[in-house]
Amino acid sequence: MVTIRLTNSKTRKKEDFVPIDPENVRMYVCGPTVYDRAHLGNARPVVVFDTLFRLLRHVYGPGQVTYVRNFTDVDDKINAEALRRQKAGSPGTLEELIHQRTEETIAWYHADMDALGALRPSMEPRATEFIGQMIAMTEGLIASGHAYAVEGHVLFRVRSYKDYGKLSGRSVDDMIAGARVEVAPFKEDPMDFVLWKPSSGQEPGWPSPWGKGRPGWHIECSAMAHELLGESFDIHGGGLDLLFPHLENEIAQSACAHPQGDFAHYWLHNEMLQVEGKKMSKSLGNFFTVRDLLDQGIPGEVIRFVLLMTHYRSPMDWTAEKARQAEATLRKWRTATASVVASAPLAEVVEALADDLNTAGALAALHAAAGEGDWAGVKASAALLGLLADGLGGWATAPQVDLSMQTEQLASLRAAAMASKDFSAVDALKAALVAAGVEVRMSKAGVELVPGPDFDPAKLEALQ
Repeated sequence: MVTIRLTNSKTRKKEDFVPIDPENVRMYVCGPTVYDRAHLGNARPVVVFDTLFRLLRHVYGPGQVTYVRNFTDVDDKINAEALRRQKAGSPGTLEELIHQRTEETIAWYHADMDALGALRPSMEPRATEFIGQMIAMTEGLIASGHAYAVEGHVLFRVRSYKDYGKLSGRSVDDMIAGARVEVAPFKEDPMDFVLWKPSSGQEPGWPSPWGKGRPGWHIECSAMAHELLGESFDIHGGGLDLLFPHLENEIAQSACAHPQGDFAHYWLHNEMLQVEGKKMSKSLGNFFTVRDLLDQGIPGEVIRFVLLMTHYRSPMDWTAEKARQAEATLRKWRTATASVVASAPLAEVVEALADDLNTAGALAALHAAAGEGDWAGVKASAALLGLLADGLGGWATAPQVDLSMQTEQLASLRAAAMASKDFSAVDALKAALVAAGVEVRMSKAGVELVPGPDFDPAKLEALQ
């Protein structure tokens, strides 16, 4: 069996992955708060952990892997949007408007992530479905002295958990000095965090021993992970931005609520995303959602390919040039594998993915196999990366046309221009080909012409 090695954020070491039960491999990933469209940064963990899900299924069997990714459907941003709609005249109670908002946002999320070729997780629990479990966990933490109730709130005593800070590698005192903590007069300690908070008349709430209220953010994942995966499970994943405070708090409350369990054995975190070398920001004008890119005509498979080009633990830079390269590669691979029957995945690709999910190395192995003409291996191996799936290839459908004559003509003109330094004839033919809907790709390796989605046979004939 293939040995998978993963970098464990908790130990800061690359370790052999040894599941608790090889016939029931379990993974939990923090999912989205469903108040708006998913932006490109939100898509990165989806693709990362979808690829890990595929690898685990390949190694242990599809029926032996359980992947849970939650929806946070109770949040102040959701409440604010529902209240805005109510004030604008939308019919329905505030609770009904909140439900409408979360339903439409979850539908958007599914559509956008489906377009990226992401498999649906085994389970997608919603926070509002597990309020009872959150209340029960909170009651247990109070009973054991790890939490306290005050003024309708319940707070976790951070200093009651001696290992607090090990995941992020910081002491409690350092966190207080360097982090933004919520100041409240009823806190015993500035670092204590909310497990339960009261709800006003304009906020959703549930009855509890502490009055009508709603859960804090961190308790949600602990309760859902315990209910669906047990006291101990294999992998917990999420973006690096969640490391503190969310995941640090999640470990603390879970370990204290279920001291007999181990919670997650391996912790994986993907790095952040930039756009053209800069942090994605609305103020910089480089902020966009996955839907924005799809609407711009960038296929979901291309977006996925670009995200896979960088190792998950390295910062990833989205650029238009990377998208162009990815599209060109996928068009070539799809054309070459259209009538090919997939074989077994290439050992080099599986080995790269098993080495801490080295997707960049896996893509390099695919390029090498394509160069050798092993298209059966390329097609089978690409599936482990979520690429070349039948349902994602409509964008790459291109007319079957012989462009060999135009390719030879352009190559000949280019060779002559290299000697004369006069590229006017090359530029003229290239412009005419582009006007006919042909993608022109010139490199040191030669000339490649590919019919694009706007290919016009009549314009091409006019060039002959």
